[in-house]
Amino acid sequence: MASNSPSDTQEIDPVVVCKNVNVFYGDKQAINNISLDILPKTITAFIGPSGCGKSTFLRALNRMNDTIEGCRMEGEILIDNTNIYHPDIDVVPLRARVGMVFQKPNPFPKSIFDNVAYGPKIHGLAKTNAELADIVENALRGSGLWEEVKDRLDQPGTGLSGGQQQRLCIARTIAVAPEIILMDEPCSALDPIATAKIEALMTDLAKDFTIIIVTHSMQQAARVSKKTAFFHLGDLIEYDNTETIFTNPTDSKTQDYITGRFG
Repeated sequence: MASNSPSDTQEIDPVVVCKNVNVFYGDKQAINNISLDILPKTITAFIGPSGCGKSTFLRALNRMNDTIEGCRMEGEILIDNTNIYHPDIDVVPLRARVGMVFQKPNPFPKSIFDNVAYGPKIHGLAKTNAELADIVENALRGSGLWEEVKDRLDQPGTGLSGGQQQRLCIARTIAVAPEIILMDEPCSALDPIATAKIEALMTDLAKDFTIIIVTHSMQQAARVSKKTAFFHLGDLIEYDNTETIFTNPTDSKTQDYITGRFG
């Protein structure tokens, strides 16, 4: 088993520290004793074959697995030195701090404006309508969507194209000023042009946010991420700089997956 800490010795404190994480669905263990640090304002990719545990591990980072009956977690996940699984932690503000963008775009059946305004309203981030309008505009600018929708904010978000809907969901996520954005295969339902826009957007967003992406596309991981973690059968096989993972992995399983021998 390879070392689970990246090989370069940067003096940057991690924003997420995972210690001996195990996740179970009933009697079945999906994640096996994984320890992993995530650096701030960096894109980290989780790769591996279907069913390897990468999405389960991603969802553990904002307690989305809590919503699955029979799912339980052991170990610690610290975000800014706070254990998010401590009994006193309220998951509602946690999920604002650790936002989630899903595989299929899932805009609310509301206007474009109300899709983005929903979170800030719930969390009381705006005192006036003008402040709310500013938050919505800034989030839509941040997701690269403002110029395309600024004249139709009152129209339904569901009327946008697939790629625009996904950027709307990203705008909805960043509107509540998260620290971390989780993305679970955010481009798998999109065409290549929409995918390229989302990838460019991720690179831009990483200046302000920590981004963790699950992707089935090794090419995407290689293009956008700085760190890559390779999962296999619930184990973390290797975690390192993306360039190292793709050009000089230390584990033969990683090499076999990268070169297409399985997966």
